[in-house]
Amino acid sequence: MRAYFTLKRLLWSGLLLALLLLGLLAQEYRLFERAWFNAQQWQHAAKWQGRSIWLADYRVELEAMPIEGLDDDVSALTYDPERNSLFTVTNNQPQLIELSLDGRILRRIDLLGFGDAEAVEYISPGLYVITDERLQRLIKVRVDDATTQLDAEQSQQLSLGIGLSGNKGFEGLAYDSAGQRLFVAKERDPLRIYEIHGFPQRNPERPFAVHVLDDQRRDAGLFVRDLSSLLFDERSGHLLALSDESRLVLELDVQGQPISSLSLLAGRHGLQRSVPQGEGIAMDNQGTLYLVSEPNLFYRFNKPAEQ
Repeated sequence: MRAYFTLKRLLWSGLLLALLLLGLLAQEYRLFERAWFNAQQWQHAAKWQGRSIWLADYRVELEAMPIEGLDDDVSALTYDPERNSLFTVTNNQPQLIELSLDGRILRRIDLLGFGDAEAVEYISPGLYVITDERLQRLIKVRVDDATTQLDAEQSQQLSLGIGLSGNKGFEGLAYDSAGQRLFVAKERDPLRIYEIHGFPQRNPERPFAVHVLDDQRRDAGLFVRDLSSLLFDERSGHLLALSDESRLVLELDVQGQPISSLSLLAGRHGLQRSVPQGEGIAMDNQGTLYLVSEPNLFYRFNKPAEQ
């Protein structure tokens, strides 16, 4: 009888331990918040459809296409409306790569002295910002049809040094041209979205003054484990935030609240397989979404025509 009660206690102890571990795992991956958001998302669909990007309606139409001729890992993505093309960066042998809208390499530009290049963002015709993740540098560059290489030492730079944590630094960029705000995503430890005013400096005749905003309350409400890329939609004023580890894209309204999502897991939004490591997201003028994933995979998402 004593052995029976001992075994029973051991079973109960094992069950409690398993429940505790599951609870800790759910907390680590923000599963409770994510489940609550999913329930709320559909309840508020009528409110936001037509007034937002509304990621829930997107379906993949080009999946996991290897970028031919590219061996290095890609990181980040931005759309250039003047050239009607995309730009990404590689960081092992740093290059700025121009891609067509179907994922073909159009040209390569060597990056000299850029360190760990992790993100690129279109600002205005011929003007871009590239990040150096480890040193938390923002580097303004100009690109034209004749550009074959860019030297960081010959470019305007801004070093922030906020919460330095090795390779968990600046992973994503987004630009609001109307508000002249540059959004900068810090990957994790801690996860942050900074809002920078005054860089890049577009009028050299004005004094160089930079203002950095940090909304920790907003960032605490992002139920993702990391940030890999950002996108600002000029039409709605909303941000998209891509998380590699959570395999999720979130749409944030003007108050920074999540309102819709795009899951990057197999079986969702028409995906046959999960996106292995989402690194960059961009949107063209027609609302088509483009995504790149390490090692060198290209995706395209769109809304069905009837929607």
